[in-house]
Amino acid sequence: MTEKNLQLTLDSADATAQLACQIADDLRAGDVILLTGGIGAGKTHFARSLIQSLQDPPEDVPSPTFTLVQVYDTRAGELWHADLYRLGGPDDCVELGLTEAFEDAICLIEWPDKLEDLTPPGALSISLRDGPTDDARVAELAWNTLRWTSIISGLTP
Repeated sequence: MTEKNLQLTLDSADATAQLACQIADDLRAGDVILLTGGIGAGKTHFARSLIQSLQDPPEDVPSPTFTLVQVYDTRAGELWHADLYRLGGPDDCVELGLTEAFEDAICLIEWPDKLEDLTPPGALSISLRDGPTDDARVAELAWNTLRWTSIISGLTP
């Protein structure tokens, strides 16, 4: 399948959270979401919203900037939230156990460029950047599998 793309303008932090919750509704083990964007672009806000939408009741979801990985039990299964910013490269990712998690868990990966050749080919990529107003973000989604096409087609802006 060729790569598909969708660009959405999210008018507020709440709209970013809503997008995360809509995607969360269909997640299952083996799904990988790669979150890119500069510092402060909304990656952790997106991840936190997605994770909390799968928890009952929602728990505190800290940024994994210093712990590198946070693992959560959710109603959709085990979920790994990783921040690879401080890692040196793919060998560090293997040491964290990410390659196994890609198969057995839902994975949200911030700063996925550190994965290099370990990047799962069927992942959903979401790039966030500043939008036209202070609270707005532009989200660019890219994918190349029918699995993500079915999830993305169900999104409501």
